[in-house]
Amino acid sequence: MDSSEHDSSMPSSGFATGGELPPGLTEEEAEEIQLELTKVEDEIQTLRQVLTAKERHATELKRRLGISPLSEIKQNFTKSWHEIQCSNAYMRTSQTVGDLNRKVTSSNVYLTASTTLEDISRSEAYKKTQETLSQAGQVTSAAFSTMGTAIRNRLGEMSSNLSMRHSLSMPAMRNSPSFKSFEDKVENMKYKVMGRSNGEGSNSPTNNDAPL
Repeated sequence: MDSSEHDSSMPSSGFATGGELPPGLTEEEAEEIQLELTKVEDEIQTLRQVLTAKERHATELKRRLGISPLSEIKQNFTKSWHEIQCSNAYMRTSQTVGDLNRKVTSSNVYLTASTTLEDISRSEAYKKTQETLSQAGQVTSAAFSTMGTAIRNRLGEMSSNLSMRHSLSMPAMRNSPSFKSFEDKVENMKYKVMGRSNGEGSNSPTNNDAPL
């Protein structure tokens, strides 16, 4: 086979279509690299097909075992978290945080502050302040309760006084001259109306002289 037939059977590379070769790379080397690249890409494609078939088979097996996607996610999460906890970075971080916590809790500032808070809580002034606040709360509650009772009693007295005034004012109103005059006018009007219904004239002497 001559060189022309060999070149026609080989796949065309980017360098053979007018592209420039990288420095130090001959055309023969470029062709060999191109062949190797084509072979590797074919293998990748084959592996992808195999992986797809394996994934389908695994899905079928999980379905037969009753493993749902949710339970699979939980298992993956648990596994990932366990791997994180076992990793060197996580262990170093936990150790660093533990050392820092021990240093803080054992420092003089922390111990002094803790001791000061305990002393304050045990002091007589703190206890007296608590007792004073408790007594103030009880006194305030009792005052509000007494005030509410007084308001209710006062409203009851006002209601009773209004009822008594109303019952006492009615007889006094009936005995007043104004009420009697109004009552006389009503009786006179009633007499005149009844006299007209009996055929008496409104201007007759008998009507004018009729006793009330």
